[in-house]
Amino acid sequence: MGDWVAIRLRTVSLGAVPDPADGADIHAVLPRQTCFSRRAAGDRDDEQILAANVDTVFLVTGLDQNYRPRRIERYLAVARASGAEAVVLLNKSDLHADPAGAVAEISALARGTPVVALSAALGDGLDALAPWLSPGRTVALLGSSGVGKSTLINRLLGTARLETAALSTAVNKGRHTTTHRELIPLGSGALVIDTPGLRELQLWGVDEAAVDETFGDVAALVACCRFHDCTHRAEPGCAVRTALEDGTLDEGRWQSYAKLQREQAYAARRADPNLARAERDRWKKILHGHKVRQRLERGFE
Repeated sequence: MGDWVAIRLRTVSLGAVPDPADGADIHAVLPRQTCFSRRAAGDRDDEQILAANVDTVFLVTGLDQNYRPRRIERYLAVARASGAEAVVLLNKSDLHADPAGAVAEISALARGTPVVALSAALGDGLDALAPWLSPGRTVALLGSSGVGKSTLINRLLGTARLETAALSTAVNKGRHTTTHRELIPLGSGALVIDTPGLRELQLWGVDEAAVDETFGDVAALVACCRFHDCTHRAEPGCAVRTALEDGTLDEGRWQSYAKLQREQAYAARRADPNLARAERDRWKKILHGHKVRQRLERGFE
């Protein structure tokens, strides 16, 4: 969803003025300027494109039981890899005791990414979205089920065009009210891409730089370690361990960074046989060195 194409309008008779009602033929798909992708759900090792040629990605989460800062970090990494501008929308501000505190928390981890608290249900805070909804701009809404994407679009349209549903009271999860992608023109002249709720967001096309940009504070600490191949476990001069011990680095944020680094490296190896081969060779050297040390230790016993 979001690709631009070059078309030629058909004519009913020779010399007639082309009429859009007569249809058109697609002659070319234009190069994508941005592309928001994930690894397809399940065991398939395929790319699933969620939205293309998007100027801004609204990363929507709810300030209810859906609120998870670690999930937002993952969305930010994928959004930065897409090339589009990211904006975090904290919906359902009316259900949170301290929306301003949540904005401050997410702003601290988003590091320069705009964060907006709003209530689509009540229509509060929507004016803050105006800078990204100007004529000619394309915005995609991404988030898990039940965060209120369809409700937000209805508010922006001023009419209940899209179906909405309440959270499941049994499992406290959202239902898939949006089952397909749709490009919707707004009265402001902007275009909005509505997408189905995401149960999972596995990395695809996210390089190490995108992860490091999302976790700039953590990446800076890693760069300060004494050894370039520091495992951040017991090595002397480990800046990461020092920050964890003195409380300047949150353990949850460190684990989130480490997890995304592992996923990014794994995805890169699956996509590039040369990287996979280099990783196997690296582990062979590690195992060989371990066996040599064991033989030397036994020789000194």
